[in-house]
Amino acid sequence: MRPFPDACLRKCGRTALLWMAVLVFSLSSAFADFKVGLVLDRGGKDDKSFNASAYEGAMKAKKEQGIFLKYVEASDDNAFEPLLRAFAQKDFDLIIGIGFAQKEAIKKVAAQFPAKHFAIVDADVNAPNVRSLLFEEHEGAYIVGAIAALTSKTGKVGFVGGMDVPLIRRFEMGYEAGAKKINPQISVTPNFCGVTSEAWNNPPKGKELAMVQYDGGVDVIFAAAGASGFGVFDAAEERKKLAIGCDSNQDWTKPGLILTSMLKRVDLAVYTTIAEAKAGKFAAGPKRFGLADKGVDYSIDQYNEKLLPDSVRQRADELKTEIIAGKIVVPDYYKK
Repeated sequence: MRPFPDACLRKCGRTALLWMAVLVFSLSSAFADFKVGLVLDRGGKDDKSFNASAYEGAMKAKKEQGIFLKYVEASDDNAFEPLLRAFAQKDFDLIIGIGFAQKEAIKKVAAQFPAKHFAIVDADVNAPNVRSLLFEEHEGAYIVGAIAALTSKTGKVGFVGGMDVPLIRRFEMGYEAGAKKINPQISVTPNFCGVTSEAWNNPPKGKELAMVQYDGGVDVIFAAAGASGFGVFDAAEERKKLAIGCDSNQDWTKPGLILTSMLKRVDLAVYTTIAEAKAGKFAAGPKRFGLADKGVDYSIDQYNEKLLPDSVRQRADELKTEIIAGKIVVPDYYKK
């Protein structure tokens, strides 16, 4: 057989590669036992926060559970519904939406495809084929609020939220309650990056708000702002102050400046849901994650251990125990 001429290869190369990619995707999808579609919000898998944690949990399931995984990143809120529907139409077994903004889209598409299983993080969708993955964020925020108050030298701490919505107000309320448990006179300054989904991916705004707080005497800021939180960390670096991360462990981003991170184990929720669904044990309805099952927690590692003396860790752990035992009831914005 004569080899193809170089000119032919150059001419046909891109088309051939495209068809090869389609074929590989089709074969992988066809022969996989269990197919999972993951719809991330506009922060994307590299936000080092909420979406990154979800992606990490899904990738762990791919490695350990042998699933076929495909993820997509929504360009805006209008993209959620068509992306979810596309997965359902392509016969994916489990479709997971990351973030409360997907609530209405999940509700609509799940009703159209009752034989498919869906899951959503941070929203409660009452449907027979939807699992709602919910977190007790206020509990974790309470603990890092206490840590902030135990560490602050000025008696002023701050909070920078992403989008001004009840979920982030829930973080704020828990954080302030934890800080005031330690020091009833402490000043807590809250700000938010915006009122649209752009607020999750606006580091310059996060930095601007943090700089104002630091210049006003705040020496610890809790950033519950998605990718916008990295602007807060940049401000902490410039002003040589402390910040607290959120969702995933962000201590490594600015070693010596990130006091701790409030861990919200979206990775655990996603992994558990995939594993149970693959095993035929999918159960619709709400599934909650809190301090008791380490669904929320605070971080301690080589990057921040010198910032958290034993006395601070001991007090934080005492408060955790009291919350789990019901001796402390953390105020909840959802139950105002």
